[in-house]
Amino acid sequence: MIRLFQRMAGLPAAARGALSLMAGVLVAIGLPPLGWWPLAFIGFPLFLVLLETAGRVNWRSGFGLGWAFGLGYFAVAFHWIGFAFFVDAETYLWMMPFMLGILSGGMAIYWGLAALLAKRWGGTVLQLALTFAACLAVAEWLRGQLFTGFPWAAPGLLVDGMGGLAQAASVIGMTGLTLLVVLWASLPYVFLAAERRGAKRAGVAILLLLPAIWGWGEMRLRGATDAMVPNVAIRIVQPNLPQEEKWREDNARQIFDDLEQMSSVPTPEQPLGIGGITHVFWPESAVPFLIDESPVAKAELKPLLGGRTALITGAVRVDRKGDGQEPDAHNSIIVFDGNAETVAHYDKWRLVPGGEFLPLAWLLEPLGFRQVVETPGSFVPGPGPRTVTLPGGLRAGLTVCYEAIFPQQLVDPANRPQVIVNVTNDGWFGRSTGPWQHLAQARLRAIEQGLPLVRAANTGISVVIDAYGRTLRMLPLMEKGVVDSSLPVALPPTLYGRVGDVWLIFLVVVALGCAFLVGKSRLSR
Repeated sequence: MIRLFQRMAGLPAAARGALSLMAGVLVAIGLPPLGWWPLAFIGFPLFLVLLETAGRVNWRSGFGLGWAFGLGYFAVAFHWIGFAFFVDAETYLWMMPFMLGILSGGMAIYWGLAALLAKRWGGTVLQLALTFAACLAVAEWLRGQLFTGFPWAAPGLLVDGMGGLAQAASVIGMTGLTLLVVLWASLPYVFLAAERRGAKRAGVAILLLLPAIWGWGEMRLRGATDAMVPNVAIRIVQPNLPQEEKWREDNARQIFDDLEQMSSVPTPEQPLGIGGITHVFWPESAVPFLIDESPVAKAELKPLLGGRTALITGAVRVDRKGDGQEPDAHNSIIVFDGNAETVAHYDKWRLVPGGEFLPLAWLLEPLGFRQVVETPGSFVPGPGPRTVTLPGGLRAGLTVCYEAIFPQQLVDPANRPQVIVNVTNDGWFGRSTGPWQHLAQARLRAIEQGLPLVRAANTGISVVIDAYGRTLRMLPLMEKGVVDSSLPVALPPTLYGRVGDVWLIFLVVVALGCAFLVGKSRLSR
């Protein structure tokens, strides 16, 4: 190993950067839907070898290697975003390399800073592994908070393919899992590089946490309840409407007719069709018109809903202003009762940068950049998470699209819901990895909060997930159809649901404290 380190130390800076970028690519391939998480046990050790053999900490060694590592990771993890620019290629395709480059490179800055701090504080082999895991977890938390936040594809998402290990999200959340996954994946570096037995024994002790937590998760799943909420029968409608057809006004009549027909169709689970359904869910921006302002739509919905079935649909909603003033548009969820009367609405409050608003518009608009989603006015964020009581008394935490990727402030803790509802339109991204990653992150939210999740997606993947993250019903990507299901019961509030990321602080302190003690006792080389 010493010879390998010496060779890496002698490589030109460009070669070291390329290897670091490749290490990031390996880790990203482990994300859903492939789920090749063992590759992380190659990617992280390779990066740490490069980081350790770098020269004295400076922006070219520590930060530069970390930034290249992050760039490889995010370039692969975010590549699906490029599919959106092909929907209207004549208008938007030229923007794709700039947007993807800026996004991947910007997110990689967090990893560069984590590597810089780890290089400065890490010192020895075991110290470097502990310090980098702690610093990267903090960097990932900040990535989900700063500048509106974008925590997509955190390394903790690797647990989606690791069975019972994902249950730890109910205690430490996704960012806590990020720290543990990074630390575990770094241990081959400790075993191969550490010269002292004490460091290797400490690495074994850390590694033993992996099967222990995994086993606890499997036991939690074996004891899971299959209870359902009484008197609730749901239907999710997945129209599978191509994105290029979705906003054409001449398609409005056909789109609405299809949604109505699918909502009422008999199925083996519901031979009476909508007559046996209490709640119907349509996906994000289900129709290309303002459904809550359409007398025709309400008149047609009333006999469909029959006074008994509630409709929960994604829709664009507009707040009118005075004469001559541009209206405020909201990406919303509108709730209709059985008489097709609007009884509640929820306005999305986490807007998609570049999609629903353009960051630094004052700079980018003169250069020709535009937000991808065009609306009757400017999208305006709502006030934040809140629980809406649906007809029938069901309390729902409503979320729109990528709000489901945020572990923090997902539901109103003062009025805990019985279910998380997520309406989305992943039709922008075709058959890419994006919809699968989106689903995996939503599944973690269910585990974190101990709440079932109902997900209505335009082109898929529509699912019913229970409070343990188990998928009970699913309609695959790019299929047209409905999902009929009972609603799983909620669990008591999880530890993560009660205290949030306080556990992350604890884990970071423990990791850095252990790194300090390791340095004091000189367990590492």
